[in-house]
Amino acid sequence: MKPAAFEYFAPGSLGEALELLRQHGAAAKLLAGGQSFVPMANFRVLRPQVVIDLNRIPALGYIRESGEGLALGAMTRHREIERSEVVRKNCPLMSEAVQWIGHAAIRNRGTLGGSLSHADPAAEWPVAMVALGATLVARSPRGERRIPASQFFVALLATALEPDEILVEIQVPAAPEGSGAAFVEVARRHGDFALVSVGAQVTLSAGRITDVRLALGGVGAAPFDASALAKPVRDESAFADLGKRIAAAIEPSEDLHASAEYRREVAAVLVPRALRAALRSAR
Repeated sequence: MKPAAFEYFAPGSLGEALELLRQHGAAAKLLAGGQSFVPMANFRVLRPQVVIDLNRIPALGYIRESGEGLALGAMTRHREIERSEVVRKNCPLMSEAVQWIGHAAIRNRGTLGGSLSHADPAAEWPVAMVALGATLVARSPRGERRIPASQFFVALLATALEPDEILVEIQVPAAPEGSGAAFVEVARRHGDFALVSVGAQVTLSAGRITDVRLALGGVGAAPFDASALAKPVRDESAFADLGKRIAAAIEPSEDLHASAEYRREVAAVLVPRALRAALRSAR
């Protein structure tokens, strides 16, 4: 199929894009990498009256070290993140997660901000951002708003962004000294969306676990932040029990790909697997 007719704009600056969004309101949709937008439009799941293409705004694509970690522009391509030594040094969980995103062609075009704004709960970036405690920066004609990743994803394919806001930057804390990270998932085929995914960051001090950051994808309408459940964990012997407790706490949906019971069983296995891999990395 082909998309329904729409009016197309390609602004050259963020200010121009915000003005177009203000003018057209709910009738407008933003186009980033297009890896989800284009097929949804072709199948007419989306029927935008106006499309605002962000690909000609170079100011939205960057990776920078900040005082407390990384700042990434929303239009930064997956491939740029995958190849970035700055990301690998400051935030190894992102380097781990990006390897699971689709195939090379998808990573060449898809963007960090596009994936986060699309808010598919099975996608890798939402899980990684929740696990890392990232902050998402939105801009509108009214000013700038900072949204914790844990509050950004509100439902299936729905975020806390207001109709006149554009996600412009993602701020990620640097991995603490003595930490290690891992991202694992189970999918039907390589490159498919995950049935269940787990992002983990483990921090050691004097050989003991002092902090665990943990999130799961594919187990609900939004990423599941399991960091609070993991707070009592101090050594590897607690990993299996934590996996069982998380499996009991999640509320996965059932679809043609997997049952809710299967997703719980996979989560119970993947949580300790991810934590052991992150622990090996930390050591």
